[in-house]
Amino acid sequence: MADLKNMYKTIVKETYPDTMTITLGDQTLVYRKRQWEIGGEMKGLRYGENPDQPAALYQLAEGSLTLGGISWRGPQHSLVSAMSEAQMLQAGKHPGKTNLTDVDNGANILQYLTDKAAALIIKHNNPCGAAWSDNGVGDALNKAFWCDRIAAFGGAVVVNRPFTREAAEIVASSYFEVVAAPAFEEGTLDIIKSRKNLRIMELPGLAELDKLTSSAFLDIKCLADGGLVVQKSFQNRILSNSDFIPAQASDKEGTIYTARRPTAQEMDDLRFAWAVEAGVTSNSVIFARNGATTAIGTGEQDRVGCVELAIYKAYHKYEDMIAFQEMGLTLYDLKEKARSDAAMAEKLREVEARARADHGGLAGSVLISDGFFPFRDGVDVAMAEGITAIGQPGGSLRDWEVIKAVNEHSPQVAMVFTGQRSFKH
Repeated sequence: MADLKNMYKTIVKETYPDTMTITLGDQTLVYRKRQWEIGGEMKGLRYGENPDQPAALYQLAEGSLTLGGISWRGPQHSLVSAMSEAQMLQAGKHPGKTNLTDVDNGANILQYLTDKAAALIIKHNNPCGAAWSDNGVGDALNKAFWCDRIAAFGGAVVVNRPFTREAAEIVASSYFEVVAAPAFEEGTLDIIKSRKNLRIMELPGLAELDKLTSSAFLDIKCLADGGLVVQKSFQNRILSNSDFIPAQASDKEGTIYTARRPTAQEMDDLRFAWAVEAGVTSNSVIFARNGATTAIGTGEQDRVGCVELAIYKAYHKYEDMIAFQEMGLTLYDLKEKARSDAAMAEKLREVEARARADHGGLAGSVLISDGFFPFRDGVDVAMAEGITAIGQPGGSLRDWEVIKAVNEHSPQVAMVFTGQRSFKH
């Protein structure tokens, strides 16, 4: 039987042309295929989403687009697609499609988090941990890592400030596929290059992402029948706390319900979480506290189910964090030992009890939802875990019922509307 591991080591030959041209009416965009000189030979993408899918990367090289009075992003905005050999500080197993799209989605989120040093760990094009901090990239990355240590394994680290020694030591102590930063402080490369297969990307544009928020790009979705859906890319309308809309709605009888306004800290966390939401697969919810995610629920078909799944994951990850930090064991290792060791079984019960008492680390968090709550059930489930504020698009026929729910809770939970939905299919 063939060695199945070879499929991941093989570079798939691609035969895509050097240029691609898209013409919309009388406007033309010209794209050029990107390759890099690695190990003395020219290489493009390693492969596509899977090892048997040939793929090519194209950079917008010429042309501009104006539609509906909007000036779209042009060649001057290129970031990931413009990466040069000099910026690929270590190729590792040189990048494939998933590596680049993870970094790209990191940039997509970070464009709304330029106020502070911010760090993301992206896995399967979703953040498994995100944080920003007044204390630098290292602190932000540490918080992002402990949001979900398990999912972080093999992820892509993307930051918006120069990489520091503290951040480098976090990367060196675990396994990541990619690190992307606008620059690297002296000595940091020596630390992380010990990971020979790590792809290290120096992308100066990650420090200037605020230049992107006022523009959109041409977002093209390919259908299975070969057709295309073309849309304007998502643009976050919440760029400051004042952009949130007070939550107010009336029932059929005309009774008006108004939610408590969030505190300044709650507002900051809601804005942070809504920025992260821009890069999360819908249906999704995000729990956050003190500038860091505490749970991320992604890609569920029903909203209350997404909330429940995020809570389940939070408890599970919290138990793992306790076991790993205090005993040097993963949660799975602890459970395995508990089967035959009475002392370990007692330790496991203690860990589970602490997680229940602390609500899986969710108490005091805020909650962001990418779509409105069609019923109050999702809100009730979240409030039972001790959240203090909620942000959601608004616009449901039952907005009044959801506001009534937060007002009935003790202590009263705050709520604001974003005025836009943030689905990412």
